[in-house]
Amino acid sequence: MRTRYLIGCLALGACAGASDPPATLDPDRALSAGEGTVLDTTRDAFGRPLANMRADRRDAFFVGNSFFNRTWVAAPTSTESFDGLGPTFNATSCSACHFKDGRGRPPAEGDRMLSMLLRLSVPGADAHGGPAPEPTYGGQLEPNGILSVPGEGTPKVSYVEQPGSYPDGTPYSLRLPTYRIDELHYGPLAASVLISPRVAPMVAGVGLLEAVDDATLLALADPDDRDGDGVRGRVNRVWDEAAGALRIGRFGWKANQPSVAQQNAGAFLGDMGITSPLFPKENCPTSHLECRAAKSGGSPEIVERDLAAVLFYTRVLAVPARRNVDDPQVVAGEQLFSTIGCATCHVAALTTGAAAAEPELQMQKIRPFTDLLLHDLGEGLADGRPDFSAGPRDWRTTPLWGLGMIETVNGHTLLLHDGRARGPEEAVLWHDGEAKGARQRFTELTRDERTKVIAFLRSL
Repeated sequence: MRTRYLIGCLALGACAGASDPPATLDPDRALSAGEGTVLDTTRDAFGRPLANMRADRRDAFFVGNSFFNRTWVAAPTSTESFDGLGPTFNATSCSACHFKDGRGRPPAEGDRMLSMLLRLSVPGADAHGGPAPEPTYGGQLEPNGILSVPGEGTPKVSYVEQPGSYPDGTPYSLRLPTYRIDELHYGPLAASVLISPRVAPMVAGVGLLEAVDDATLLALADPDDRDGDGVRGRVNRVWDEAAGALRIGRFGWKANQPSVAQQNAGAFLGDMGITSPLFPKENCPTSHLECRAAKSGGSPEIVERDLAAVLFYTRVLAVPARRNVDDPQVVAGEQLFSTIGCATCHVAALTTGAAAAEPELQMQKIRPFTDLLLHDLGEGLADGRPDFSAGPRDWRTTPLWGLGMIETVNGHTLLLHDGRARGPEEAVLWHDGEAKGARQRFTELTRDERTKVIAFLRSL
């Protein structure tokens, strides 16, 4: 495996700024994406195709990349394959939110949201069991509009610092976000509105996560806490539009999407207003007359061939190798991470199935540090908004692979679903609910031990 890994990296030309992982007792420990892992420590670390991809399949990757980075414009234009933006939207391209296939961030206080959005709903459920849309603005606030179509409103975030200290007296501070929406064009939101912020997650590795069999997730689930450890991982069962049935969800902050294909098509419609064969209806609530009167870019606005190109691209994005795996602090930190209970949810290794959508994804031992299950993380992180079988306090276990490269690729270290945590340490301290015991044990570590856990997380 090691030889193929290095050949794949060299064939890709992706080794600039990278080096061969050091020899270890477990030489594959650094291979986050199995044989598809890339050796890259540059700003392009999340944008490489799987290293085990044959050369004759790489052209399709770059075609998909071009669509992922395409800037869409309002219809009509002379270039019909590029129009159809809106009428209302959050972004004009996939990469505007997922910059360099990485992670978005909340705006600085008072600034506009660029790679973050607000989901909207009211108590109850839609026809498929998902969140009931807010009656005036729908399921998502879209602050931008094409010419002659007003944006729906201007979302803003502000923070209040919450000081605390470890048992050893070391101080820390957590920031609690508050959201408001100014300049609502179509009147006030429903009094019962539920608002949930969402930062754009990292795209790299989603194909490998999709390739993990449902049976693996069901085996990890423990909704009745049979082992008595207080951790009750559950699958979310969500509507699969193509299948016309409920399926296990694994993407989105609440695991509310069943597949990469639906995640992509849903983002095209919800974030950019681009209709597709899967979601052919424009996203215009009944009261939005300007939106409903706007010209369409065709039906659908992104055709099946182009949507398939984006699907292939996102499925075969690789994850970079871990770094410093033999550093004594990292080794000790990984052991502590497991000992205090973090690895109960952030499961180190999974194996993909033999029937994965692409051959490069099949039967790979990957190290994403997630179980892809829902867990109650307590009231402090609760958004109050259910999503299929995910409750108001439930969140999918975030994959940790690539965590240490976010700052290099995206220029920040802001974590959790809304970016409130300013680094791994704050993210740990926000955990509660099922993770309360692990967080408590983390706080009871010595300062040196906590430093080692953070060193491990930054090696991922």
